[in-house]
Amino acid sequence: MIFTDTISAEIPTPRSKRRDWIEFSVGYGLILLVIWTPRWQRELYWAPVLWIALVSWRAFHSWQAMGLRTANLLRSLWIVGVALLMAAAAVLVAARLGTLHAPPGPVAFFKRYIGYAIWSFVQQFLVLDFFLWRLLRLLPGTRSAVLAAALLFAVAHIPNPVLTLVTLVFGWLSCVLFLRYRNLYPLAIAHAILGICIAITIPGHITHNMRVGLGYLTYRQHPHHHGKHVSKSNLERSRGEFTSLVSVSAVN
Repeated sequence: MIFTDTISAEIPTPRSKRRDWIEFSVGYGLILLVIWTPRWQRELYWAPVLWIALVSWRAFHSWQAMGLRTANLLRSLWIVGVALLMAAAAVLVAARLGTLHAPPGPVAFFKRYIGYAIWSFVQQFLVLDFFLWRLLRLLPGTRSAVLAAALLFAVAHIPNPVLTLVTLVFGWLSCVLFLRYRNLYPLAIAHAILGICIAITIPGHITHNMRVGLGYLTYRQHPHHHGKHVSKSNLERSRGEFTSLVSVSAVN
């Protein structure tokens, strides 16, 4: 597998495997519960948020260990550059095909996607700091932990075919690059760029406006918004694309 031979994965501080399994299983189980529960989603939304916040606080070691540091930041900025190039190419193709539906003007664009940009950071924290580190302690070998984290990330986006495939690939790359550079910032920025790119280049009737889980299956497109965004609050948008691993509404 590309990159994995060069990963230097220091296993995080040894802890009880039983504790890791409980923290991991409850956290991911609550996330799936929010995605697939037909009612009380707003109330259930806080269950995984509070659980993950509490567990992360108890397990906190240092900001540097979480990848919130300046070390290797410049060396890893190429990741953001690649994401920008890919997004630019996708926008050009979408514009030619007539599927581009970006908000009119930079102010409207900022208002619509600032919530998702912040949520992208949260998603990377969940995949890399919450799940990956525990999988490194629970599974035999770095490769198996990276693959498992990517698969879990993708499963949280079923049955959306676009997001499931994209998150499988990007989840794997994120884990590999995080273990190589130990810096969360460029991966979160790249996540935001690529997520917003998908939202504005692929018609809403294909991605179901970035919904996953039950939201994808129950999606009904308004006849007057074919391929366009329906105005919603940033909280609704960030909660609905559960690439964040803790939400249920749409990135619109």
